[in-house]
Amino acid sequence: MSGHNKWSTIKRKKGAADAKRSKIFSKIVKEIQVAVKEGGSDEDSNPRLRTALLNAKGVNMPKATIEKAISKAESGTDNWAEVNFEGYGPDGVALFIECLSDNNNRTVSNMRAIFNKHNGNLGTNGSLAFIFDRKGVFTISVDQIKDIEETELELIDGGAEDIEKVEDKYIVTTSFEDFGAMQKKLEKLGIVPENSELVRVPNNLKSVNLHTAEKILKMIDVFEDDEDVQNVFHNMELTEDILNALNDK
Repeated sequence: MSGHNKWSTIKRKKGAADAKRSKIFSKIVKEIQVAVKEGGSDEDSNPRLRTALLNAKGVNMPKATIEKAISKAESGTDNWAEVNFEGYGPDGVALFIECLSDNNNRTVSNMRAIFNKHNGNLGTNGSLAFIFDRKGVFTISVDQIKDIEETELELIDGGAEDIEKVEDKYIVTTSFEDFGAMQKKLEKLGIVPENSELVRVPNNLKSVNLHTAEKILKMIDVFEDDEDVQNVFHNMELTEDILNALNDK
């Protein structure tokens, strides 16, 4: 399908940051707890929990850790709340930060400080609604798909809007509404994705030079190192030239 998947042009940095194993576990544990609090501990009737558990399986999270997270959520001792932040970094690059926090004042203070320190501007909630669309993204190892032509037709039937091969992975993108349908389609096909998530994909990418790209990526690093941050999305176009230049440094 399309070779111009906007998610693939911005996700490389996200993948690099997610290599921090302890951060991955922390993010998934929080997601499990929020999912249970929101929809109960039955994964068959709780799509959000099912997604979190699939991602836990994808990073080999110990069963005991998963069970502890569910138990803690059921006991009501966790107090995570979702809070989002929207703003701009240098040269007008849009940034959307998703957090799970147990102390809203701390999180607001930290996010504002990062924006200010890196010459950005924290906006109001909803100010970037016109820039980002919510999409479902599934990362599938090529080893999971024997016949891509045949499987592609099945994936399209399941709601795939875009299927792109990036190195040894297939990146499958769906609309927000078809996220659950694609999960069921992959289960039916016996395909276990390495990761499945709802992301925010920019409608239009912002062209930047190498210097700006470096500043934005450094800023994103700082956001992602914050314990309350789950995801950071941006609309910066990471071209092959920029990626190659960054890799050479």
